[in-house]
Amino acid sequence: MTDVLIRTEGRAGRITLNRPDALNALTWDMCREIEVALDKWRADETVKLLIIDAAGDRAFCSGGDIAEMYASGQRGDADYGRAFWRDEYRLNAKLFHFPKPVVTFLQGFTMGGGVGIGCHGSHRIVGDGSRIAMPECGIGLIPDVGGSLILATAPGRLGEYLGLTADRMDASDAIYCGFADYFVPESRWDALKQTLIQTGDPAAVDSTALPPPPSRLAGWQAQIDAVFGGETLGDIYRAFPNSLPDSLAHAKKLMDRNAPLSMAVTVEMIHRVRMRPTIENALDQEYRFTFRAVEQSDFIEGIRAAIIDKDRNPRWQHADWSAVRGADVLKMTLPLGKDALKLEDIT
Repeated sequence: MTDVLIRTEGRAGRITLNRPDALNALTWDMCREIEVALDKWRADETVKLLIIDAAGDRAFCSGGDIAEMYASGQRGDADYGRAFWRDEYRLNAKLFHFPKPVVTFLQGFTMGGGVGIGCHGSHRIVGDGSRIAMPECGIGLIPDVGGSLILATAPGRLGEYLGLTADRMDASDAIYCGFADYFVPESRWDALKQTLIQTGDPAAVDSTALPPPPSRLAGWQAQIDAVFGGETLGDIYRAFPNSLPDSLAHAKKLMDRNAPLSMAVTVEMIHRVRMRPTIENALDQEYRFTFRAVEQSDFIEGIRAAIIDKDRNPRWQHADWSAVRGADVLKMTLPLGKDALKLEDIT
């Protein structure tokens, strides 16, 4: 079975992630195949727009296929992950800058690497079952695939909240926070796809979309902003009041599970990207961490606990947030010099 189905239909270039039993987790080969299609379709005048969707109803894409990352890390091979991330990030940038409309249908789980494929398009569609998240701090990584740009430009301090907690957004939250654009009931998706294929006109998305229900996170905004505006992870933890409302109790419970180093770097990274909110800066900042991740972060331990041994009991480098020093953050965020991510000639 082909892991990604790539073809043209009518006026559309079509990409369908096709690993439903693996929640459409993204492999390195899938990234490369999608990139080849994007390069081909850029100049193809018969292709008026792109449609990116996925097989099955459980997930658009649950993230990157990280089992091989663990295996290579166990062998002491850091280069495998570095090469994978270089190619994946280049693909993310090409999707962000693609010169034609990119319509994505984000059913079920869209997480991590799935955000990089599905949330840089021009017309990002969510439905009743959509659940979008950046869960990387839970496995000792940081929000990447250009997701730090979306976090940095989310309303108020919701970017810090989402990056540190890995909280799952429903359709309304995703639209409010900038991860999606349109709410379309999933019962209408097939008909909408056929219209897009026939016409090549993304205006059909606007005419089909409905107003989303109220956003939970919009209602929590003021409480989140009051706590998550600190310069460092320590500032954020110290800002939690003694008596926690439901929103902040939920946030703290989620954060206490995650890797302290990853969370500390995430705060710094979001602040840096907010100062220069471009996809290139976001991916550069992310790659500084992921380049070092296998050898220096909690990433391998996070994968072990989550998907290898599945004991859900990771042994992080730092006991808690108070043990992370500024030097620890700096070590993971310094420029990479000759190893820096190169994204030239992608537009």
